[in-house]
Amino acid sequence: MTATEPIVVALGPRVTRDEVPRLCEQARVALEHSGATELICDAAATVEPTLAVVDALARLRITTRTAGARMRIRDPSTRLCELLLLVGLVEVLGEVEHREPAVCVQEVGDLDDPPP
Repeated sequence: MTATEPIVVALGPRVTRDEVPRLCEQARVALEHSGATELICDAAATVEPTLAVVDALARLRITTRTAGARMRIRDPSTRLCELLLLVGLVEVLGEVEHREPAVCVQEVGDLDDPPP
């Protein structure tokens, strides 16, 4: 793995608080040994977003920043985006990357704007 390739940490379908330290350690070691400057948290498999998932993402963000890297969240569900918004962490956690059309971004236009 080269330093230009991001590290990917995949979140499972149901993240528990007990898993958070392991995920952070996995990310820390991978960032440290690879020299990568970016961590991608793949949330595509997370079907049940809970506060444990929010805790994991927040702690992974701290781990990533401590390593001098940046973090992105890949493919979060609409429910996860809404939960992050509810707890006020959407902006803090970094970029959100969607492989498909964005599910937590809604375009807002003026009603007087002509149709495209």
